[in-house]
Amino acid sequence: MPITFDTLFKGGTVVNQDGIGKADLGVKNGKIIALGALDPKAAGEVIDCTGLHILPGVIDTQVHFREPGLTNKEDLETGSRAAVMGGVTAVFEMPNTDPQTTTPEALADKVRRGTHRMHCDFAFWVGGTHENAKHVAELERLPGAAGIKVFMGSSTGSLLVEDDEGVANILRNTRRRSAFHSEDEMMLRERKDLRVEGDPSSHPIWRSPEVALRCTERLVRIAHEAGANIHVLHISTAEEIAFLANHKDVASCEVTPHHLTIDGDEAYQRLGTLIQMNPPVRGASVRDALWQGVAQGVADVLGSDHAPHTLEEKAKPYPASPSGMTGVQTLVPMMLDHVNKGHLSLQRFVDMTSAGPLRLFGIAGKGRIAKGYEADFTIVDMQRRETITNKWIASRCGWTPYDGVSVQGWPIGTIVRGHRVMWEGELMTPAQGEAVRFNGTL
Repeated sequence: MPITFDTLFKGGTVVNQDGIGKADLGVKNGKIIALGALDPKAAGEVIDCTGLHILPGVIDTQVHFREPGLTNKEDLETGSRAAVMGGVTAVFEMPNTDPQTTTPEALADKVRRGTHRMHCDFAFWVGGTHENAKHVAELERLPGAAGIKVFMGSSTGSLLVEDDEGVANILRNTRRRSAFHSEDEMMLRERKDLRVEGDPSSHPIWRSPEVALRCTERLVRIAHEAGANIHVLHISTAEEIAFLANHKDVASCEVTPHHLTIDGDEAYQRLGTLIQMNPPVRGASVRDALWQGVAQGVADVLGSDHAPHTLEEKAKPYPASPSGMTGVQTLVPMMLDHVNKGHLSLQRFVDMTSAGPLRLFGIAGKGRIAKGYEADFTIVDMQRRETITNKWIASRCGWTPYDGVSVQGWPIGTIVRGHRVMWEGELMTPAQGEAVRFNGTL
C-alpha cells in the first residue's frame, strides 16, 4: 500500500473548535492532511495516542527569553527548550533585550538567531517608542513580527512610553493589534515610598490596583480616539476585568497562570521575592475575580510572562530584587490541573492558548486542528499526576515558584509542524524552530 502520511497520530481524543472526540490525525510535509478513522498501513510512522488528548499546539504569546544581552539568565535555545518540555509549540518573545527590539535590524537579528536554533516556532514583539512611532506600521509587518509592544510602566530607556501623546502617536500608526504593559508610571514614581525594605509583600501595595486601572482607562480612551486595537497584558486586578468587559470593541486581554494560581495573602511569606512580578501577584479575592473574568469570557488568552532571573539575583533584599519568574514550562501542567479541578473546561483552555491567539493576532496556519493547518499538537495525559520540581525546569535559571507542587494533567508530547520535538520528557529532534506567519503580513 502506498504511503499517504508521514506520521499518523492514532487513537487520541482530539480537542478542537468543533468539540471533543476520538479521531486519528494524518500528517504529511508538516501539515494536517486528514482527520478521522485512518489506516495505519498508510503511514510511515504511527504514534499511539490511546488514552491521550490531542490539543492544537499551545501558543504562549508573552515570554522573555533575554537574548541578546542577558543570556546569563536565558537565551533563545534554553527558553524554547523549556517551552517544548512543557508542551508549548510557539512563543511570542518580548522586546526588552539588549539591544532592544525596536528596529528592522534588531528584529531580523532575532529571527536569524531563532531560526533552526529554537526548539519551538516563534515571533518577536517589536518595541514601540517615541522615536519609532511613525515607523510602526512598517515594523509590525516585517517577517517574524508579532506586532508592537508598548511599556506604559515598568521599563527603562526608550521602551518606556508613559505619556498619552506618546501612546497616541504609536496607535495612530498601527494596523495590527498592539500589546501593552499597563501600569501608570507617574503613579509608580509618586508611590515609591510605599515599598518596605526587605518586605516583598509591600510590592502589591506600591503597585496597587489603582495604578493598573488608571493606566488601562487611559489606554482604552486613547485606543478609541485612535481607532486602534489593543491587547492588555497580564491583568492582575478585579477592577480591570470589570472595566474591560465594557470595552471589548477595542481591547482584548491576557491573564497568567501565576495570577490565577498564587494567593499573595500567604505566598509572600512562603516564597518571598520568587513571586515578585510586575504587575504583582495579589490576594485570593483578586484571584477569584480573575477566574470570573475567565468564566465570563472577558479574558481572551493565557500567557506565561516567563521572565527568568537567577536565584542569586532574586535573593537580593526587596526592592533591589528583580521582578520576574519562570513560567513557559509550567503553563500547561498548571492550567491542566485547574481543568481537572473544574476551574475551566479543556475546550476553554484550548480557546485561550490556540484559538484565541489565532483570532486576536491573525496567525496563519496555526491554532486549529484542521486539514491544511500546520501539524502543531500539544499531546497531554489528563489523568497523569506529577510533581513539578526545580530539577525538571529546562530554563537556564533552573527554578520555578511551583517547586514541589503536585498536579494532575501532564504534557506528553510537543509536535511542531509534524516533528515530534518532545515525547515523554525527552527532546526527540534537533532544533527546527521557524518564524510564525501572520495573515496581515504574508
